[in-house]
Amino acid sequence: MTTTVYVDQANGVDAAGHGTIDLPYQTLAYAIFSTRVAAIETTQYQIRKGPEAQYDAPTQSATKKAKKDAQGLEKKRLKAEAEENEARERQEKRERRLEESKKVVLAEDPSLPTPIKSKIARLANYRDKRVRVCGWVHRKRDQQEIMFVVLRDGTGHLQAVFTGQTNKTYDAVTLQLEAAVELTGTLKLVPEGQKAPGGHELVVDYWKVLGPAPGGDDAFTNKLNEQSDPSILADNRHLVLRGETASNVLRLRAALLSAFRSTYAEHDVIEVTPPCLVQTQVEGGATLFKLDYYGQPAFLTQSSQLYLETCLPSLGDVFCIQESFRAENSHTRRHLSEYTHLEAELAFINFDDLMTHVETIICESVDKVLANPATAALVKTLNPNFTAPARPFKRMSYSDAIEWLNEHAILHEAEDAEGNTIKDADGKPVMVPHAIGDDIAEAAERQMTDIIGQPIFLYGFPAELKAFYMKKMPRKDGEEAGPVFTESCDLLMPNVGEIVGGSMRIADGPELLAAYEREGIDPKPYYWYTDMRKYGTCQHGGYGLGVERLLAWMANRYTIRECSLYPRWPGRATP
Repeated sequence: MTTTVYVDQANGVDAAGHGTIDLPYQTLAYAIFSTRVAAIETTQYQIRKGPEAQYDAPTQSATKKAKKDAQGLEKKRLKAEAEENEARERQEKRERRLEESKKVVLAEDPSLPTPIKSKIARLANYRDKRVRVCGWVHRKRDQQEIMFVVLRDGTGHLQAVFTGQTNKTYDAVTLQLEAAVELTGTLKLVPEGQKAPGGHELVVDYWKVLGPAPGGDDAFTNKLNEQSDPSILADNRHLVLRGETASNVLRLRAALLSAFRSTYAEHDVIEVTPPCLVQTQVEGGATLFKLDYYGQPAFLTQSSQLYLETCLPSLGDVFCIQESFRAENSHTRRHLSEYTHLEAELAFINFDDLMTHVETIICESVDKVLANPATAALVKTLNPNFTAPARPFKRMSYSDAIEWLNEHAILHEAEDAEGNTIKDADGKPVMVPHAIGDDIAEAAERQMTDIIGQPIFLYGFPAELKAFYMKKMPRKDGEEAGPVFTESCDLLMPNVGEIVGGSMRIADGPELLAAYEREGIDPKPYYWYTDMRKYGTCQHGGYGLGVERLLAWMANRYTIRECSLYPRWPGRATP
């Protein structure tokens, strides 16, 4: 009996149950594929290009090509069927294994030596001994009869081997990444030619799950991956921290802060802890976080500088590592609303001493990090091309920087008297050369630093661009007019930009009072700061270093958000 199968290339659908004149297929290949092999020769195929055309028999060449394509479809069907069967067999095997695992009860052998409890970092002392280690499942490789687990406890990583009964329990069959476990076994050197963290592995004889982790949709690998959107990574920062890169950055941060503290101690600089709740401003009122403090106005500190200055007569040179807060609506990769501020104040120095001190502290601290094999390995992992900065750092005056930018045709956006960007007829910013008095934009500053390719002390900024407390440079002989410059400096690093801002402070009482008046600041709340000029004033200066920016430079991070435990920026205060 002859059967007719219809194909409409425009409106047909390649699906089971089609092929009639009312429900035609779309392709001839699928029509042949859907026909029983024995019936292909007795089946008539009618094909048309669209509803306006008449059905007709396909050409011989079209039929030949369609048969070849149909063979391809059959191969795909067979492959899919085989994969489905294999998946079903695996599932059935897993279910049988699960049922069998419920019968396995693992008990610790009392005849074995009492295990020594240890952190992973200390295990090298206990090779060929029975040890007990707790941690989280970092990686897992299950080979049915043997399972390899990489354990993480915060001090390092350990490969553990599960065989025999230890690999047949229900907990072993259902073990998921990030589960907290306790493993007991003998620590052995890895076989020759194989590698494992620390050069050894734990042959497990007893273990238990302390805190399970979910599988399925809630599995750790389904929550985060390398392609996750930045907002998802931010929402799940508590899980991101478990990754090797994030944890390495935080380890390097801890090492860097420790190195700074050690270096300051060597230079007789004492650490103090100033308050974060204040009623004075340091860097201008526009970036203050305001709050009600028992009915009084107060702010989150922008800088601890003023408090550090008060410590000089009693403690000598001082520093602090403290959080600072800036209510600056900036979303750049170099800004945070809350950041770790390393600040120092030094007595009886001049401006040259100040810049030399900053250079010394940074270089000696970086050298300490690189001298320690463990922390040097962190730097090598995060930033393989990192090298310690060469000394001395380049010093460039603000005026010379303006000249350099213009010589290299690096322009900036023109602004009107109110500071608004001037745009052309097409709505694009008008770009103009730099001039003395301009606040050099971050982009231009960073471009200059990247081209020069080395750390730069940019110094001598105009007074109107800087804070009220900065000491002014004396005018040159015979100079009575023109801008007044300050004994201020920024340290610029390639690929990051500014990481330090510092200056000599006004030491003269009347000059400080005049600075309050010029800036419209009520001197009353600053009585304690003004008193420093009354009771034994001296030439002094200080600086603030952005820890996250310095860390981004060392660890080669694109954004300083990666260098904070839980970064805060406009719109982000969770988790």
